[in-house]
This record gives sequence, structure tokens and C-alpha cells, in this order.
Amino acid sequence: MSENHDIAIIGGGIMGCAAALRLASGGMAPIVLDRGDLGQGASGVNAGTLSLQIKRVRLMPYALKGHEEWARMGDAVGFRRTGGYTLAFTEREAELLTERQTLKAEAGAPIEFVTNNQVLSAEPNLTRRVLAASYCHEDGYANSSLTGQYYRGRLREASVPYRERCAVTSVTRDTQGFVLHTGGPPIKARRILLAAGAWLKPVAAMLGVDLPVNARINTVSVTERMPPLFATVIGHATGLLTMKQKGNGTILIGGGWQGRGTPQEGRGEVIADSLIPNLSLAQFALPKLGQARVLRSWTGFEANVPDFYPLAGELPGVPDAFVLGCVRGGYTIGPYIGRLMGDFILGHSPEMPLFNPGRDFEKDAT
Repeated sequence: MSENHDIAIIGGGIMGCAAALRLASGGMAPIVLDRGDLGQGASGVNAGTLSLQIKRVRLMPYALKGHEEWARMGDAVGFRRTGGYTLAFTEREAELLTERQTLKAEAGAPIEFVTNNQVLSAEPNLTRRVLAASYCHEDGYANSSLTGQYYRGRLREASVPYRERCAVTSVTRDTQGFVLHTGGPPIKARRILLAAGAWLKPVAAMLGVDLPVNARINTVSVTERMPPLFATVIGHATGLLTMKQKGNGTILIGGGWQGRGTPQEGRGEVIADSLIPNLSLAQFALPKLGQARVLRSWTGFEANVPDFYPLAGELPGVPDAFVLGCVRGGYTIGPYIGRLMGDFILGHSPEMPLFNPGRDFEKDAT
């Protein structure tokens, strides 16, 4: 016997779950389906960095709202507002830092430039070779491994059904809407929202739409527990380093260095040519990191389109179908843009503009 819902959401990451919660609060009956576990994809394997200093200028208003969402979640997601420093070690990096952070400050981020002495006064274990630095008191982090647990609880509280390890193998249409085939009883819904992250391209193909989605394979590492070495989020002017020390003493190291693999093949593979430079840059910034052992390195897939802006709106050419994904900084922005997407589907005017999935990506890449 089939199930019937107002809308089926394919993808149980932050964005899909946040959209489901908004839709439920607006009177719709959604169901969330995920091929794995809720929050298991990019939402649950990233480094958890919540830094305004590494967000794109055009997305800054969304990132600021996203920070507010994470602060409201609080301890349930391990949210910590620590402040953060972004460092430059060469003249070229200093120019890059000044140019980028000035634009982000003008876009509303509370970023200020600080001296080397100010950095070392706050974080004495950092390298003395800082040429320029910026600081943002709003920066911090959350525990991405708590994503699934958090949203399971929220969905249960809102009486929103969800199915884990429920891969959608095909989607067809009937007079009532969409029929989703998962190997069990068909799931019927009047509308559909694709929020499948790095799997958006094959999912959209089930509806006859070719989305220009690619996937980055970002690498993250964690060290053994160390004595307290630094208290803030540390980044690099190029964006190739994020680093934070958790309350248990472990240090998480990221920065978007690429592994190998494709979403269709399963989890990506860590490669030495990316891992070693990432760890070397981290140790340069924090020399005492050389005393730590790396316990584990892993990868996570991050979806993107050619202009690196989100997909958020109606799926081109398919009535009653919507798509949400490819958000750079999706961990930070996800809870907020998911809520905007929910408003859009409910027929409300979103607080901020969405990002037309049918746009000319090459024209909008600037």
C-alpha cells in the first residue's frame, strides 16, 4: 500500500531537514527520504567551521542569518562562538586578505584587521611569522557529527516522518503528482524537493533534468587529544586552512584540500598529495602541532555548479518540483536557506532572494 504526502524531500541533510520543518510548520505534510542516515553526507562529515571570514561576499547576508540559526540550536549541536583569526604569511597573501575581508566587512560581517602583536597576545602558540591578520568575533564551530541526531529529534517533535537507508531508485508521475520508488511500497507526493547534495545530478536525471552539478571531495583530519593550544578558529588568507581545537583537546584540520572519487562510487579517498600540504600549512601556523599525531583523515562530498552559487528554486521544466543544494558554506547557511526554501514552496515571499536553478551559469559566474 502506498503512502501519500504533500511533498517528498529527497535528501536528509541540513537543508532538506530544515525545509521539511518549515513546511510542516506551515501546514504541509512532508516526508524526508535519505539513501543513508540523516546528516550522514556533507552535513555530518565536514569540519564544522562556522566562519564568516571564509564565506563569499554575495552569500554573506545568508551566512549571517545562518549563524543566528546555529546559535539558537546551541548545545544540541555543540555550537561554540569562539571568535576567529585569518592569517597571511606573505605579501601576496596579505594583499588577498585585505581585499577579500574588506569586501566581506562591507557586506555586513563584523571583521576587523588586527596586528601581529594582537594575534600573538590572544593566541601565543601561533607562529611569529604572521604578516597580516583579520578577526571576527562571530566565528566559531559546531559538532557536525551531531547533525543527524539533532534533526531526527526535531523531525520527531514536528511529527514529520523520515526514512533512512531508503534510496530512491526512480521517480514517475501520475495524475496526483509524483511516485517515488524505493524498493518498498511506493511513496506518493503532490510535490517533490530534491535536496540530495552531491547526488543531485543523478536524482534530477530521474525527472529528465540535467543539472550541471559537480562534486568536490574535501579532506578533513583530526589529531589526538592535546593540551590547550589555541581557543579560536584559525584560517588562512587563501582559504586553504581551517583549524579549531575542541573541548576534548582534539584538533580538527580542514581547508578544502581535495581527495579522489565520485559520489556514485561511495565515499571518497584521502590522497597524500593533498593531505600533506594541508597538515604542513596547519603546522606552519601552529608549530606545536608537530607534537601531535593525526588519528584519522576522511573525505566528504560538496556539490557545486559552475558559478559556485546555490541552486534554490523550481526545478526547470518540471511543475511542482523544486531543488535545493550546491551552497558554498552549506553547513553554515543550510539551516537558513532551508527555511527560505520552505517559505517559497508554501507560496510565501522569502525573506531573501533564492537562486534560480534555471539561470545561465556561465553568465552569472562573475
